[in-house]
Amino acid sequence: MTQRAPLTSSDVHELQLRIADYEDMSAYNKLFFHFYTPLKNFSNSILRSTQLAEEVVSDIFIEIWAKRKQLLEIEDLKMYLYVSVRNTSLRRLQQARKTSVLSLDDLQVEFATADINAENSLISNELNQKIEGAIESLPPQCKIIFKLAKQDNMKYKEIAQLLNISVKTIDNQLATALKKIATVLENPVKKIF
Repeated sequence: MTQRAPLTSSDVHELQLRIADYEDMSAYNKLFFHFYTPLKNFSNSILRSTQLAEEVVSDIFIEIWAKRKQLLEIEDLKMYLYVSVRNTSLRRLQQARKTSVLSLDDLQVEFATADINAENSLISNELNQKIEGAIESLPPQCKIIFKLAKQDNMKYKEIAQLLNISVKTIDNQLATALKKIATVLENPVKKIF
């Protein structure tokens, strides 16, 4: 199966334009399929229910289509989608009375990225598994920040806004994550080289 090229910010803006001005359903589908899995996994990390996460993301995209004429008023659609998913997921949690306060330490994070690069495909299966194991062993807040920054390619400022934390916290958490991953990989790397 061939990998799709990741969408750039200008690609996303072009899709916004085509949806808003021309009601282009193919542009809407492209936008949907690009963001669906990462957004669903983000919602699932909050709700801990794949079914509810799928509903949340579907509802957000239905709303996007319903309000397509105002779509160009949104300056950063990626951030808008993540914030909408976060807010809707938190509302669903409150409605279900599961919890009224959500801590980042309680989140179970499973992100899938829409962006695949050639370098990752060259890493051996064993080394890739060790990296994944190291990422999964990170503390919850550290793991969510690492995955948003490194796998979903979000900017620090976007992550800070999304998680309501400071950019300095993101720097510290990413430094911690990279140190832990490097520690796990230290022995295998020495044997390879």
